[in-house]
Amino acid sequence: MTRSTPATGPGELAVAAEGLVKTFGTQRAVDGIDLEVHRGEVFGVLGPNGAGKTTMLKMLATLLPMDGGEACIFGTDVRAEPHAVRRLVGVTGQYASVDENLTGYENLWLFGRLLGLRAPEARRTAYELLERFGLEDAADKHISQFSGGMRRRLDLASSLISRPPLIFLDEPTTGLDPRTRGQMWETIRDLVRDGSTVLLTTQYLDEADQLAGRIAVIDRGRKVAEGTPDELKTSVGSSTLHLRLSDPADTRRAADVVRRVLVEEPVPTPESGGLTVALTDANAAAEVLIALRQAGLSISSASVQKPTLDEVFLALTGHGTDDEPAPADTGLTLEMTR
Repeated sequence: MTRSTPATGPGELAVAAEGLVKTFGTQRAVDGIDLEVHRGEVFGVLGPNGAGKTTMLKMLATLLPMDGGEACIFGTDVRAEPHAVRRLVGVTGQYASVDENLTGYENLWLFGRLLGLRAPEARRTAYELLERFGLEDAADKHISQFSGGMRRRLDLASSLISRPPLIFLDEPTTGLDPRTRGQMWETIRDLVRDGSTVLLTTQYLDEADQLAGRIAVIDRGRKVAEGTPDELKTSVGSSTLHLRLSDPADTRRAADVVRRVLVEEPVPTPESGGLTVALTDANAAAEVLIALRQAGLSISSASVQKPTLDEVFLALTGHGTDDEPAPADTGLTLEMTR
């Protein structure tokens, strides 16, 4: 799979943010986040529900005021020139913002008119977008007849009416089945091939791994890591040893053996009755297996693999992406007003 890479040098930034802060009462939903997104790339912001991803996106899109920090979109100051920023970005939130009482075509035509297009241009743009997103046959259907994937594609199409150079996608595949998620992924790749820059927030580790050239990991309002998927994986070891014990009750004893041999902290995997161990050298797996046998511990399976983003996130934060959400990070449900 080929991921997008920056089309320009570090000086050509689509997003440049420093020290972003947003508070709700005593809670700092966004706590000093720095962000740089290069022109022409897919940049992923990965974190669980409630991590602060949507709140950060809202500030960059001028939908929420910043309580601290500064940000520019293609060199335009978000705080000082919000109207200019809105002409540069398209936003697709977590939930479809289309009108249930209108058809697919009518929704896009209406968005075009609201964005200042003349009627003929709005009509032409609506049909072009319906064709681009494979919705020609649904042009005259009411939204109530759309599937979840069709709604998400129409919502994304509506954010492209003004042809913005930067697209914010907030959890674009939430609630979609695997096949429709794959279709959305290909649509996002097409946008980048056509010259767009995409800032993508997601809680799906495979989505970030598939799409993003670079990823910022956000947890509890703070950025805890940033890099390419391969760089993030390498940060927790060059490979990972997956062990499944014959008797899950032996997990604690096995963990003690791993600590003694490798001076590494293994991660229990209760669902499989085993352990996951980060290795700086794949050859060390043999030492662990020998030590377990000498300790009288039986294993049912063992494998050495490259680390996954799941393991990276767990190592960085101490919990998974599906933990209970914090209350402050509400969905981005507002449409842009340009």
